[in-house]
Amino acid sequence: MADFVPVMLYDCRSLADRDRGIAAAIEAVKNGELVVLPTDTVYGVGADAFTPYAVKALLDAKGRGRDVPPPVLVGSRHTLDGLVYMLPTAARDLADAFWPGALTIVVEHSPSLQWDLGETGGTVAVRMPLHPVALEVLRETGPMAVSSANKSGQPPAETAEQARDQLGYAVRAYLEAGQCPEPVPSTIVDVTGEVPRLLREGAIPLEKLREVLPDLVGREG
Repeated sequence: MADFVPVMLYDCRSLADRDRGIAAAIEAVKNGELVVLPTDTVYGVGADAFTPYAVKALLDAKGRGRDVPPPVLVGSRHTLDGLVYMLPTAARDLADAFWPGALTIVVEHSPSLQWDLGETGGTVAVRMPLHPVALEVLRETGPMAVSSANKSGQPPAETAEQARDQLGYAVRAYLEAGQCPEPVPSTIVDVTGEVPRLLREGAIPLEKLREVLPDLVGREG
């Protein structure tokens, strides 16, 4: 019989608990387990992007199929260059202007990447979050597949405790950092076509994006 592994919730508002929690989360991700961590939008449930069974566990925990691949969070702007064969100028300009922050950029990922995020059609949605706990974890784990920390159809968790209520024992470690300051989803821009296109309106408004990309096509376009 397998040993019982307890679910741990770490209060990252306490310095000692924060250090323990971040270390536990990094270890869990490297072992192919799931973690819940705060971001600058809503709490996310994440797994190592390059461990297929961990990504499958993430989709199973949320009750999603492979037809809804998770976005990928990165801990530095330069990581984006390693995920694509050639980074479009539009993607570089957006990342320089809004990362770290609440902007998700859809790019064509390099065909040589050894990962399986689901039915991506060769693209990946990438974001660098503006949250110190998330960045500290990501800089040690590398790219993580991260989706909102909730069951599909349920409201996104605004605390790690809310996430635990929904995801329970599917997750190895929960990192609590208090209520989300801005529980608004990230804005999503697709730069894989001839012109960049807004896919989802979120925390960063269209007008701000057009200051960087004047030819950005809005959802009405």
